[in-house]
Amino acid sequence: MYFGTSLADLARLRDCRRRRISSYDRKDGNRDWWDFNPGDKKDIAVIDKPGVIRHIWMTMWSEMKYYPRKIVLRMYWDDEKTPCVEAPIGDFFGCGHGIVKDFVSLPLTMSPQNGRGFNCFFSMPFYKNARIEVENQGEKHHSLYFYIDYEEHAELEPGLGLFHAQWRRENPTQGWGEDEDWTAAGMFDKLWDTPNSDFSKNYVILEAEGKGQYVGCNLNIDAFTPRKNKWYGEGDDMIFIDGEEYPSLYGTGTEDYFNTAFCPYTEFSAPYHGIVLNSGDENWRWKGKNTVYRFHVEDPIMFEKSIKVTIEHGHANNLSNDYSSTAYWYQTLPHKQFPK
Repeated sequence: MYFGTSLADLARLRDCRRRRISSYDRKDGNRDWWDFNPGDKKDIAVIDKPGVIRHIWMTMWSEMKYYPRKIVLRMYWDDEKTPCVEAPIGDFFGCGHGIVKDFVSLPLTMSPQNGRGFNCFFSMPFYKNARIEVENQGEKHHSLYFYIDYEEHAELEPGLGLFHAQWRRENPTQGWGEDEDWTAAGMFDKLWDTPNSDFSKNYVILEAEGKGQYVGCNLNIDAFTPRKNKWYGEGDDMIFIDGEEYPSLYGTGTEDYFNTAFCPYTEFSAPYHGIVLNSGDENWRWKGKNTVYRFHVEDPIMFEKSIKVTIEHGHANNLSNDYSSTAYWYQTLPHKQFPK
């Protein structure tokens, strides 16, 4: 059977066994890592019994610049032919741009030293089998250390969704009005009064089919729109459930969806939301690389047939910047194949 893991549930005795797959030195020495040369693709875990992954820890060493963007993590459950999880390893663990940074949330953390200790606490059940794969798409060698801590069960209760994560990127987003001086008299009102007449131009965080629930994302924005002091936000989140033409979940601004307020630039970590990274300075508070996250742990967004999670890039999609994201959700199989 499958049980929860809250503090209140720790007294419950469980009919399962704790297992671990790690990169420990098979010769009982201290060479506790796996080597990946450029182009290498290896299964780091293969499990052939029902179970639940409860914790994944990883760290890496490489001379590659931006190596967390160049190492790809994939996971497969119950003989699914295409990956249920596919993301650059750094993006999966919570920070994009090929950067690692100390931060804390409930399901994901990057721990000292300097954010190089990656941890994931999302529960990942599987009814038959599991396979986890790592691929080096970079130009240099890297070394990988890992723990995969899981429970081995005789069987799992029916009706569990299987964990999914998907990375996407749009670089650049297609904005409009870049040459306008929105600080001139009357132009600010003109911008705010411009409607979004084409939701299809929103940035897409997730598009999935099946029955399941969306449980959050991280969003990475590299703000290079040329005018200084350009706030990357104001874009509304819009979530379309089960084929809706008009979103039943319609937000009020980027900072609002990520549970912050008033054009934030302070790095901040909380269990369910935060700002992992801000690269601005006194002259342009939101310049360059920014990473924010929102987890729907207490308020998952359910869908029966499909879901499309989107967000505007600036009000009515007026900004051109580099957007990337990792979405996290649970659903039944089969899933919709991910875009490349």
